[in-house]
Amino acid sequence: MRVHYPRTPHLPWSPGATSDDVRADGLSGLAGREVVVTEKLDGENTTVYPDGVHARSLDSAHHPSRAWVKALQGRIAQLLPPGRRICGENLYARHSIEYRDLESWFYAFSVWDGDHCLDWDRTVRLTRRLGIPVPPVLWRGTFDERALRALRLDTARREGYVVRTTAGFHRQEFAHRIAKWVRPRHVRTTEHWMLAPVVENGLGPAAALWGVRSGADPDVPTLIAATGMTGMTAGDPAGQAIPVAAAERVEAAVADVSARLDLLGRAGDARLAGVLATLFHGTRRTWLASALVAPLGMPLARRVADLAELSTRLHRPFPDEERRTGLVRLTAAADLGVLHAVAAAALTGRAGDEAADAREQVGWSELHAEEAGLLGEAPLEPLRLGLRQALDGCDPDVADRCWAETRESYALGRIATAEGGLALSGRWRSGRFPRLVVMVGPSGSGKSTFAGGLPEAGAVVALDDLRQARGARSDQRANPAILREGLHRLDALLADGGTVVWDATALNRHQRSLVHTVARGRDALTTQAVMLVPGDVLARRNVGRAHPVPPEVLSAQLRRFSPPYPGEAHRTWYIGPEGNVLDVAGALDGDEE
Repeated sequence: MRVHYPRTPHLPWSPGATSDDVRADGLSGLAGREVVVTEKLDGENTTVYPDGVHARSLDSAHHPSRAWVKALQGRIAQLLPPGRRICGENLYARHSIEYRDLESWFYAFSVWDGDHCLDWDRTVRLTRRLGIPVPPVLWRGTFDERALRALRLDTARREGYVVRTTAGFHRQEFAHRIAKWVRPRHVRTTEHWMLAPVVENGLGPAAALWGVRSGADPDVPTLIAATGMTGMTAGDPAGQAIPVAAAERVEAAVADVSARLDLLGRAGDARLAGVLATLFHGTRRTWLASALVAPLGMPLARRVADLAELSTRLHRPFPDEERRTGLVRLTAAADLGVLHAVAAAALTGRAGDEAADAREQVGWSELHAEEAGLLGEAPLEPLRLGLRQALDGCDPDVADRCWAETRESYALGRIATAEGGLALSGRWRSGRFPRLVVMVGPSGSGKSTFAGGLPEAGAVVALDDLRQARGARSDQRANPAILREGLHRLDALLADGGTVVWDATALNRHQRSLVHTVARGRDALTTQAVMLVPGDVLARRNVGRAHPVPPEVLSAQLRRFSPPYPGEAHRTWYIGPEGNVLDVAGALDGDEE
């Protein structure tokens, strides 16, 4: 069934409203509600269904500007559930505004399930999974007419804005839950765009990333440019050259993983992560993660880096009797379907016995994962949702602890259901256990600053302070004794309860294991706070620090730095250069669609 998109009413102060336009009949439907304000894009209103697409008119005829969005619909059709439709703006053809840096030629502004418009956050999650961006968000908060009137737009480059409630609404409520502001004299061309030759709007670098998300064939040079890795010839901040494989083999590997991901039904960030992990396979994980934060954001950047390195583990033999447990544990860090696709594609074009053995290991691992039901996008999601419903309203620390213990018990085969996890986790639901935050990162990454800003932290064990108490914080000669003293203090503080912060570089798994052993002895909830800061930023910071380390020491730290994977602690925070938590792994209260 095709549905005509309603006409959006103008806000009372919209200067672009004409005598033919619909005006909002008061603002009571917005008052007191949380709203989101997005840019109004100058394109053609278009609706995408699982079985077709049309412009505002239900019987819209063919036009060259509609060919691209029809191809997009063909790529995502099988991922749209029956009854769902996506409404958005087709920006392929230039209308009155020339766009030069679009992320896509189609932006979604709402998703409908029958006569119900989904809430904004679900809309963003669903469209991102399909590879469709949403218009730029200009403002969000409780409806405030003064704040909206104060918005200033460059009307030469922006048509206006749309305000809607973040909560979903029924079609009958449309005129009361959404409204628009349009610039004066919006149409500034003498000839209607449909009657003129089609002039494409310009795409920016990010369009290549959205194209891969939506199922388009990857273009390697464009993807490298979009991620800021042009040339792939520079050395990383630790002085270690980025490996450059033969161009033909890289192209073949990326094409191979793209086909595998399509067979798995992966789209959105999952597809993009797999393609980029294959493209940058062999690049050192620590450098790659921090380098990709700017173009991709922290969650996707660390997933790409983790996939690129974890996939090599599947090339090696693993004891079959421990394989299911190992695979379940891996689900905390990676989508196993994508991981196996990357591991197989990375071997494209490689000959010899070693490559043949690696292919056999990947295939054998995939068979085990399939038998265990672990190749889906979120194989533990029923377990997580069941536990989350049972622990609704619980303290987040308690919920995350119960989830971590449930995952591990499931991996060991001790439980099979959320009910089993709930019964097992009863001992932690009182919340009477100590908390430990383990800082992880090179010198100058902001560990001490972040630790000092944790309001719940009762005590900090800082190895630099212990060295200072012995005479000099830069004196590394007594490190074994300093470490023993620090671990002893940590044990005593955890025994007293509360939250304790371990402030040291903790660059590798061995260093962290000593701290985790003490935490386990005191039954503490362990959170690893991982600082992912580019090496060039660290080098600049080091010069201005009160206690700088020699440049060669910082370079050595970067070479040794091996951040933890999700699942190595109960919970992991990923922190960017500004000192903000940008991603969390291991939280029970996730945002799955």
